Amino acid sequence: MRYILLVLGVIISIHYILSFTHEEYGKATSISNLAGQLTGPKSNPPYKTPVADEYYRPDEPVVSQDRKSNATFVMLVRNSDLSGIMSSMKQIEDRFNRKFQYPYVFLNDEPFTQNFQDHIQALTNTTVEFGVIPSDHWRQPSWIDEDRATESRDEMVRNNVIYGGSVPYRNMCRFNSGFFYRHELLQKYRYYWRVEPDVKLFCDVDYDPFLVMQDQNKVYGFTISLYEYQTTIQTLWDTVKSFINSNPGFVSPDNAMGFLSDDGGESYNLCHFWSNFEIADLDFWRGEAYSKFFDYLDEQGGFYYERWGDAPVHSIGAALFAKKDQIHFFNDIGYRHEPFQHCPQGELNTKGKCWCDPGQNFDYEWYSCLNRYDKMFS
Repeated sequence: MRYILLVLGVIISIHYILSFTHEEYGKATSISNLAGQLTGPKSNPPYKTPVADEYYRPDEPVVSQDRKSNATFVMLVRNSDLSGIMSSMKQIEDRFNRKFQYPYVFLNDEPFTQNFQDHIQALTNTTVEFGVIPSDHWRQPSWIDEDRATESRDEMVRNNVIYGGSVPYRNMCRFNSGFFYRHELLQKYRYYWRVEPDVKLFCDVDYDPFLVMQDQNKVYGFTISLYEYQTTIQTLWDTVKSFINSNPGFVSPDNAMGFLSDDGGESYNLCHFWSNFEIADLDFWRGEAYSKFFDYLDEQGGFYYERWGDAPVHSIGAALFAKKDQIHFFNDIGYRHEPFQHCPQGELNTKGKCWCDPGQNFDYEWYSCLNRYDKMFS
């Protein structure tokens, strides 16, 4: 026994000497590393991995031979939104597009005035196109039971539901859910960045997020996630379950159901990505799974009998029909749409020259769903 203890003492002494004198040996034999081998490596959400330097560009504009994605900005606005969209576009140009020179597509349910077009084109040196939305993509369908729809709107008004009495808002939600990507001006593009009036872009975006989406096979990118109003989507989840029960083959392996549901899909926890900012793959929406999904939802009339929004519809579609690691949180893009904002923290805030207050950040507030996104990767 005395010799055994002596040998153990010598081994332990050598271990401690090697741990202090050889860094790699110390790391390899640390308790945390050994525990990791027993329990498996801990993973982080994809956004924890910094964007590679190859996607960054210096201050001068990109030159023609530089690699670019087949992408555009999309702005759904009215002529009366001129001031607000000019503010948003000016920030996009100053913070990102003066270097990367991606085109713009403006859409409206009526023709843009010449005054609107002149002011917009004065803000950029890149291509700008203006399009009118086909009436059947925008107007309430004739097969909707107007008495039933009116009764629903009146009830929402009595219950003070935001936009509860608005038909134009419902037209917009339906259009953004299933028709914007069908517009003729978008057919030549693969990726888009949605921009709305009066938003704030807080930080320099010195890399190309479109190329990140393209190279990493991402299909949907967001900056803010939160809970939907239950009163606006009373039957949406039952409709979703009916669709996936009839079309189980469309549901992706390793999907993001964990973001949407706390009980394996039996119920909807109301989490969604706030779609007023989204960078996404148009081909994903054009694909068979989402196309049939939207058509099924549309046939149920919930955009008008209730007030289904494009945010939960896009979020549910992306979460079910894509893999969870194809959904990307743009942690380094500072963004505000009233009343919520994402403000990058720490080194990201400094690197982006952000002008938002890091203390005003929605990421982990009680009404945010970002923690549910994170948990999918833990």
